[in-house]
Amino acid sequence: MSEALRDLAAICLLAALAAGAAPVAHAQENAPASTAQPAPSAAPAAREAEPPAVTPSSSLVAEQREKIEALAKQVDGIEAKMDADTVDDVGLVEIRSQLEAIDKALLSNGVAFRPRLGEINSRITQLGPPPVEGQPPEPELVSNERRALTNEKAEINVVLGKAEDFSIRVNGLLNKISSLRRDLFTSMLTKRYQISEAFNGEVGTTVRSEWGRLYYAFSSWMRFVVQFKFRAVLLATFFALLAAAALQFGGRRIFGRLLTPDPGIEEPSYLSRLSVSFWSTLLPTLAMGVFLAGTLGLYTYFNVLRGDIGLLINGIFTIVFVAFFINRLSNAALAPKTPNWRLIPIQTRAARLLVWLLTATAAVVGLDSFMGVVSETLGSPLSITIVKSLLASLTVGILLLLIGLVRPLAGEDGRHRPWPAAIRYLLYVIGGITIVSALLGYVSLAQFVSKQVVVTGALLATAYIGFLSARAVAEEGTFAQTAVGRWLARRYNLDETSLDQLGLGASILIYVLVIIVFLPFILFQWGFQPGDLAGWLSKLATGFQVGTFSFAPFAIITGLIVFVVGYFITRWFQGWLDGSVMARGKVDAGVRNSIRTVVGYAGIALAALIGISAAGINLSSLALVAGGLSLGIGFGLQNVVSNFVSGLILLAERPFKAGDWVVAGAVSGTVKKISVRATEIETFQRQTVILPNSDLINAAVGNWTHRNKLGRVEIPIHVAYGSDAKRVHEILLEIARGHPLVLKNPEPFVWFSAFAESSLNFEVRLFLADINNGLSVQNDIRFAILEAFRKEGIEIPYPRRELNLKSAVPPSWPLDDEKAEAEHHERLRARAEAAAQPAPKRRRKPDPA
Repeated sequence: MSEALRDLAAICLLAALAAGAAPVAHAQENAPASTAQPAPSAAPAAREAEPPAVTPSSSLVAEQREKIEALAKQVDGIEAKMDADTVDDVGLVEIRSQLEAIDKALLSNGVAFRPRLGEINSRITQLGPPPVEGQPPEPELVSNERRALTNEKAEINVVLGKAEDFSIRVNGLLNKISSLRRDLFTSMLTKRYQISEAFNGEVGTTVRSEWGRLYYAFSSWMRFVVQFKFRAVLLATFFALLAAAALQFGGRRIFGRLLTPDPGIEEPSYLSRLSVSFWSTLLPTLAMGVFLAGTLGLYTYFNVLRGDIGLLINGIFTIVFVAFFINRLSNAALAPKTPNWRLIPIQTRAARLLVWLLTATAAVVGLDSFMGVVSETLGSPLSITIVKSLLASLTVGILLLLIGLVRPLAGEDGRHRPWPAAIRYLLYVIGGITIVSALLGYVSLAQFVSKQVVVTGALLATAYIGFLSARAVAEEGTFAQTAVGRWLARRYNLDETSLDQLGLGASILIYVLVIIVFLPFILFQWGFQPGDLAGWLSKLATGFQVGTFSFAPFAIITGLIVFVVGYFITRWFQGWLDGSVMARGKVDAGVRNSIRTVVGYAGIALAALIGISAAGINLSSLALVAGGLSLGIGFGLQNVVSNFVSGLILLAERPFKAGDWVVAGAVSGTVKKISVRATEIETFQRQTVILPNSDLINAAVGNWTHRNKLGRVEIPIHVAYGSDAKRVHEILLEIARGHPLVLKNPEPFVWFSAFAESSLNFEVRLFLADINNGLSVQNDIRFAILEAFRKEGIEIPYPRRELNLKSAVPPSWPLDDEKAEAEHHERLRARAEAAAQPAPKRRRKPDPA
């Protein structure tokens, strides 16, 4: 009997375990037939038969293993290529991009195992720990399943370990590339050449030979173009010129006065000078860049350029672009033809000289860069490269010294004065370093310094002018004085506050534009490659880790843009619903306002949720925050949360704003600040009162300046009975209408309010455009009323009261006056005698002792 019960219990336990392992059994059903186990032959042997083994996800493991092996082969090839070529900076940047892509692929391989590992760990947790020694053994079905899951997990961990090893190897190669690029840049600047060996008798012959080869290359290409590609060259040049002209003339159409200084303005503002300098440099330079880049690109598209000619044409375009950019910048900043538009207060003759010197410096640097391209293309000897770099560096150094020697400033006595000491000595030091480095043989260093002084200096100067313009536009009241601000004010009837906000937005836009345009060019001048920028942009787009937080700036910007678009769509829908639907349906104003408010809150909340999702922020974190807030409310933060929510409502609904005159209970004053917890109100006694936001939400608050500052004031006037009431009415109305601050529409009104006990009561009601002027207006009108009533003889009554004293027993009037007078004199005499008698001495009692 006991054995039968024991067998029945075992069968029940196996049934329960089989039900718990249903997903595994389902996987076994879908497994190939070759892996299936034979079915038990008899039911009594079911408990002792071998259960079906849990098959691992072999396809996923095999697939990821193949991918990792393929990536490993790529890494081997990249490493061999990197060891073979360690002097090509551009090639190293490309290799780094490939390695970063491989590292991301390895990371995705690890992520692919995450769902299956989660399932395995969850199932192992359900099975529980294996029995320890001394406990009854677990069923064989459970032990087999545990063993299969453990083996599968081990296989996955092996693959993940290989991926981690390759990732470590890839990161090591990335660090090696960074070290190679740094060493390459350092060796280029510190390499020294023997100047004496370059100046030998064969230099002149070599130069003539190189010039002949260059002439032959260009002449042969020109014959090819004339015979076969003449029409393509014309079309390419025409379209590139058309794009540049569209940018130039379109910019002039949009910006107008911001591009050309007006000589008729004697004293232009600082912002106007900055704007003209910045835009008159940026827009023509961009147009020139579009023309040169478009021409080169179209020539390449139409197969006009050979390999060597393409490099030479690119070098020529570089000279033209650099010289044009420096010339535009120097003319814009120094303005030799319009002295009143100069950014720097220097003399006209010095301005012309500086423009020529700066343009010549840029031309020399551009010519040096072009000769470097020629040497590389034609395979010129090292002596030619040294000679041309030496001459260019010496020329740039001399030009810098000449710029420092210019005396552009005018003293109070009219004599010419030099640059400030800091600028002058800086030019001397840079020019001296360039010359000395070139003469000592450090030609690459001298060439690098001269190039950075010209190109990077021009870029930084233009960017600095842009930053100054942005800062000037952001100042209060400045944007309203510009041509754009005045046009917007006339077009859309904007007030000063709105124009200041637009000026702040324009300032931010200029900052962003300057950074986007100039930062890449500055980085390129200092050895960075386009691949570096592409890698940084990729990291910004995909995000990077800061601790445990994944930060993706582009995603956050996208989320903000989505929220702003949703916000404006909500506002448009509110206006359409209120003005087109409910207004035509003649819905009650209160209902319309309620519906509009609810729609606004719902739309903003929806836009916020969509923006948060677009920014890549996990909404589960918000659930944790909400849970924490609920817990805080449960522990006594009801008032804090109430004030917080009330503050959000005040900020969103804006029943009052900073600067409004409000009345909240016994507090009356001006709102200074609205925060999420409390609101600061400054009374007219200059006392700051901090009111919790919940008090302002739950109680009545009066706002004198809610929609506008229009308000009405009342002045009560009392005149005596007997006065001409109609004349009083005329005088009061005439005084109210004559005040300059009283509005004509709605017009003033005089109300004959009451017949009082001792006066006729009037009340003057008048409207003011600014209710804050109410006290001064009332004061002026009261003085005018007093003066007018005095001239007209109109009396202003004051309260009169009569005091009657009544005694308890009224005295009787004496019948005989003489008798009363005699009695009075008798009483006076008796009082005088009594006062003349001495006072009796008091007897001293005997001492009891």
